[in-house]
Amino acid sequence: MEENIKPLETNDNDRIIQVNIEEQMKTAYIDYSMSVIVGRALPDARDGFKPVHRRVLYAMNELGNFSNRAYKKSARIVGEVMGKYHPHGDSSIYDTLVRMAQDWTMRYTMVDGQGNFGNQDGDPPAAMRYTEVRLHRIAESMLDDIEKETVDFQLNFDDSLQEPVVLPTRIPQLLVNGSSGIAVGMATNMLPHNLSEVVDGCVAYIDNKEITIEELMVHVKAPDFPTGGIIYGMEGVKQGMMTGRGRVVVRGKCHVDTKASGREQIVITEVPYQVNRDALTDKIGQLVNDKTIEGIAHVNNESNKREGTRIVVDLRRDAVANVIINQLYKFTELQTSYGINNVALTKGRPKTMNLKELIVEFVDFRMDVVIRRTQYELRKAQERAHILQGYLIALDHLDEVIRLIRASATPDQARESLMNAGWGIDEIQAKAILELRLQRLTGMEREKIKEEYDSLMQLIARLQELLGSEALRYDLIKTELQEVKDKFGDKRRSEISFLSNEMRIEDLIEEEDVVITISHLGYIKRTSSDEYRQQKRGGRGSIGSRTREEDFVEHLFVASTHHTLMFFTEKGRCFWMKVYEIPEGDKTSKGRAIQNLMQLPQDDKVRAIIDIKDLSDKEYINNHYILLCTKRGIIKKTLLEEFSRPRANGVNAINIMEGDQLIEARLTDGKCEVMMAVKSGRAIRFPEEKVRPTGRGAIGVFGIEVEDEKDEVIGMICVHQDDTSKTILVVSEKGFGKRTAVDEYRITNRGGKGVKTISVTDKTGSLVGILDVSGKEDLVITCKSGITIRTSIADIREAGRATQGVKLIRIDEKDEIAAISKIQEQEEAIVLTETSIDAENEALDKIEGAAAAEGEIVGNADEAADNQEDNTEENNSENL
Repeated sequence: MEENIKPLETNDNDRIIQVNIEEQMKTAYIDYSMSVIVGRALPDARDGFKPVHRRVLYAMNELGNFSNRAYKKSARIVGEVMGKYHPHGDSSIYDTLVRMAQDWTMRYTMVDGQGNFGNQDGDPPAAMRYTEVRLHRIAESMLDDIEKETVDFQLNFDDSLQEPVVLPTRIPQLLVNGSSGIAVGMATNMLPHNLSEVVDGCVAYIDNKEITIEELMVHVKAPDFPTGGIIYGMEGVKQGMMTGRGRVVVRGKCHVDTKASGREQIVITEVPYQVNRDALTDKIGQLVNDKTIEGIAHVNNESNKREGTRIVVDLRRDAVANVIINQLYKFTELQTSYGINNVALTKGRPKTMNLKELIVEFVDFRMDVVIRRTQYELRKAQERAHILQGYLIALDHLDEVIRLIRASATPDQARESLMNAGWGIDEIQAKAILELRLQRLTGMEREKIKEEYDSLMQLIARLQELLGSEALRYDLIKTELQEVKDKFGDKRRSEISFLSNEMRIEDLIEEEDVVITISHLGYIKRTSSDEYRQQKRGGRGSIGSRTREEDFVEHLFVASTHHTLMFFTEKGRCFWMKVYEIPEGDKTSKGRAIQNLMQLPQDDKVRAIIDIKDLSDKEYINNHYILLCTKRGIIKKTLLEEFSRPRANGVNAINIMEGDQLIEARLTDGKCEVMMAVKSGRAIRFPEEKVRPTGRGAIGVFGIEVEDEKDEVIGMICVHQDDTSKTILVVSEKGFGKRTAVDEYRITNRGGKGVKTISVTDKTGSLVGILDVSGKEDLVITCKSGITIRTSIADIREAGRATQGVKLIRIDEKDEIAAISKIQEQEEAIVLTETSIDAENEALDKIEGAAAAEGEIVGNADEAADNQEDNTEENNSENL
């Protein structure tokens, strides 16, 4: 019998479905790609969240983990999210939770964390069993009205619960906090922005739907990183705003401090976004060990939670801080670039969006939320008003209602009796009447029901009006956005630095006159000119700058913040700097070492400064000249156009011979008369045409003869030939000075000895300065001790060129005048009121009178000798 049993025959080919493997791979990969794109890597353009962020916040909301309640363990939140909505592992959920609590990662944190959530140095957070969290107030604004059917819900992964498809956020989250993710075949990298700016941009779009992206950028200027920094250049930012793709360069913020020992240190107070501070410190140390960067003695990360970022780079004595900073920008992450790639999901599909499209998506979403919320509130109000209307009907027929209820055997029979009583009560109202408590039947409760009904009818009318008017809905959206800005908005953290080829940064700088001071040891600063009080001649002066004991102010002048300064050094080099780039300080501050602001060698120093309004004005630079003179009497003229292309490391302005140095530089129009004065008290006057223009590399020609090694040129001035209002002001070391008419100096050929300009004695000291003045300026005298005095030049009397002058400032026996300069007359001069100096002035006037009489006698005796010198000047002059 067993032999008759046969196995069941099956055909395996009947269970195999033949498919094209190429088509199957395509289909499977596309399904996988879309799952990654939609369900994991890309944010939704409406609320700006990826699914994991949305699920974490929704789970915390469902747990009642609000900002005004106690913290809950992070592990509890992670378990809730993983068990109900996001079955992808606890580590990914906890990493998301941690990032939303880190204020150096999120521009506006959404989770309020308690415990160790890591730090900017790369230290990891504590385990989830140790940390605690709750919703931040700003996150609650992203969940507002979620219970009012404002968004669609979908089934979770096991179809047991509902989760929101999108959150009804009032915050433009995608622009505010940004997002980054790598999908399949695409990626997104959206940078954070300032909430106040984004809200202003949304409001501007609502007011004008045709607004351009350039107009939106007036409000949304650039990304705003949580760690601050400086956005270096706006071209890439503009491309990102216009097209959704661009590149942003961010630099860390640093400054230079001088330690008590005199050494300088670079202090980094802000690093670029997502830069590890410890890694940055290690990189700097590695570059020093590799000798890629030289001049750094030590680097240390002194950052802490209380004071924030502080990385200190100690420099060697011979290092130039500005050079080291540029090297740090070049070789380390102190300068970092970020790619903008604004890819987000809109209507379930990935799309690269510009600034306006992102704002439009959010505003349209808010419009949808407002409509759905209004419809929900209207429905609920109408339902409640319907019940209250039933209450009022029942109260109007109270006795009959009570009789009907008492006569009914069951609640269902009582409900039917109320519905059939002819009062217009439906089933819902009848059921509500039966559930009415007896205390609501009192007269006072009846009034409350009536008031509630009336207010509901008013609310229903407003809601219906809102649904019927798009303009009212836009006004409501603007009002809610303004509330968000008032509650959570803050100032921009990242500064914006425009490159020179992008725009004139002067447009962002207020134009004002400032006083520029440079000390003998090379410290520079700018100060408001109002800080220098005007005093009468002969006063004691005031402290103009606190310097080191061996230092004193050597250059002092006024310039506009929009102008360019040309710095000429004693070795004949020329450097450029904008006035607004000079560090600001008060009158008593020391200033910054000029070597830190430009690449000036340690063995060189600035000797002359020229203020230029605009180096890009072709007509101006081709019709003006730079006139240079040296200590040994050499003079040289070069067209300004040759100095119109600034270079970071400077250019040669004149070839200086051994033993000589540059002392003065002047800007001329080619039609001036040149005057040069020497320490021994002589001066020469000759036409500028006597000096022919030469290139920057030339040596120059003789301007005045210097008789011996002890004598030297102390200054040069240029007076326009048509200007008859000018007088020549000279000042000696001991504080004597005077004004003399220009005509008293006879025009001669260059290269002569010149004539006496002041009577030099032991009482006056050597000549230290010469200026051309009109009497409308103020004179600022600076002593080697740091004392300065500002007085009106009109108070200085005119005298012959051979006199010793009058006392301009009382100085101590060991002190001497270091420099003089003139300041244009201010509209409101501040008059000294500390002490009365009338008596001092009377005594000084007597001294001046005696000095003037003495000068006349000396002048008559010297005039014949001067005339003899004048007759031989032209014969003695010669070219180099």
